[in-house]
Amino acid sequence: MLPVVALVALLLWQLAVAGQAAWLASSAARAAARAHAVGADASAGARSVLPARLESGLRVRTTRGGSVSVSLNVPTVVGRRRLATIGARAQFEPQNQ
Repeated sequence: MLPVVALVALLLWQLAVAGQAAWLASSAARAAARAHAVGADASAGARSVLPARLESGLRVRTTRGGSVSVSLNVPTVVGRRRLATIGARAQFEPQNQ
């Protein structure tokens, strides 16, 4: 019975990690879009809200219209592999300075 309980606990923890990665991907996209809108580095803006473990797989793409796409790897609970890649998009109109 103990191995089944351990497996269920591991699966629940992995779901929590994946949920946190999705939440942080949208936060990183908003931070990157804000930075891009004022002419700052969008990648630095996205990295500012991410924990170090999620920064390694970060990819940021910007467009002239102010749209920013962020994708990052969802880490596994056991080991140093990635479970999946998750993305988010945000947009702020470019600000005149």
